[in-house]
Amino acid sequence: MSRVSGRGFTALLAMPLAWCATGLWFVAGCSSDTGGGAGSAPTGQAGMGQAASGPIVIGHYGSLTGAQATFGISTSQGIRLAIEQANAAGGINGRPITLREYDTKGDAREAGSVVTRLCTHDKVVAVLGEVASGLSLAGAPVCQEFGVPMITPSSTNPRVTVVGNMISRVCFIDPFQGLVCAKFAYEHRKARKVAILYDQAAPYSTGLAEEFRGAFEKLGGTITTSQTYTEGDPDFNAQLTTIRSTEPDIIFVPGYYTDVASIALQARKLGMTAPLLGGDGWDSTKLTEIGGPAIEGSYYSNHYSQQDPSPTVQKFIATYKDEFGSTPDGLAALGYDAALLLFDAMKRSPSLGGKDLAAAIATSKDFHGVTGTITIDADRNAVKPAVMLEVKGGVPTYVTTIAP
Repeated sequence: MSRVSGRGFTALLAMPLAWCATGLWFVAGCSSDTGGGAGSAPTGQAGMGQAASGPIVIGHYGSLTGAQATFGISTSQGIRLAIEQANAAGGINGRPITLREYDTKGDAREAGSVVTRLCTHDKVVAVLGEVASGLSLAGAPVCQEFGVPMITPSSTNPRVTVVGNMISRVCFIDPFQGLVCAKFAYEHRKARKVAILYDQAAPYSTGLAEEFRGAFEKLGGTITTSQTYTEGDPDFNAQLTTIRSTEPDIIFVPGYYTDVASIALQARKLGMTAPLLGGDGWDSTKLTEIGGPAIEGSYYSNHYSQQDPSPTVQKFIATYKDEFGSTPDGLAALGYDAALLLFDAMKRSPSLGGKDLAAAIATSKDFHGVTGTITIDADRNAVKPAVMLEVKGGVPTYVTTIAP
């Protein structure tokens, strides 16, 4: 998939995208002083010295290449669609929005580096990103230090917003997602025995595994075994053989799509028929491209369903398809919602200074997004429902909605 596909993709920005020697995407030819972000300003004072006119510069950091590339690409395209629409409607109080975007390559050190660049060199007024919780946990302390508000579209680990008052999110968090998956397994699938296979190095995976275990056992279920792997491992046969011996009703795999697909393939080769169950880290077209028939009949929680008949959802899908030639996944929808919620907060904020803007984001209430009605709670987390999807015919198909 091309990262710059779609007719309106480059038209969103005043300048074309270019690839610099450091391997980062940036807006070629745009001066870094047009946005008025943090720079060397004291914590909480980002944007206070910006001009009252000219473009408003925001940042995005995401995995645009590497094993999690569809996450970053989808999020980027959702953000860019929101920018295009906002600028077409007159921008923020007459000022156009410009995007600075960098590739984390799925690496936490790279995430910290590019967020530092966004805050100190590009002087953005706000940052959107990351998808993976481990990468958001690398970028969030930087934004907190420089007083630049950050909204993660889809990092669900609770620790992300604990970093500080500059950090918010528009997705639900893992305690809720773990409960959703546990309730679905126990009540909808009538499972009583579940095995867990999780990525021991990923905060997203370890956190969701822990939340699921607690919720499932509280409901009366039994965890037959808990096995681990590390992202990129090629061989899961030892773990799956142990899991097979415990005869679980379901295998809970709270990982990212590449590993999940490989696990499904190897499980079926071992003759295992129990469905797999996971979280929103499954949400990628690559899941079924890699997993094929092996992932059929498995389930995962997500932030929205493409089958939702809501006019808001269907209009977004149609516009996104026209722009990028593909159906938007949940990451695209969350990127879109994160950007639009940010723009709404900008319009309500008395200034684009970090403290004012962060406060406006934190008081967002009943914001109607593609992924549901979003209210930011006292911990700067989104309160919203989750949907459960089944992979059916290679398509993520709506099963049910579970509310907070």
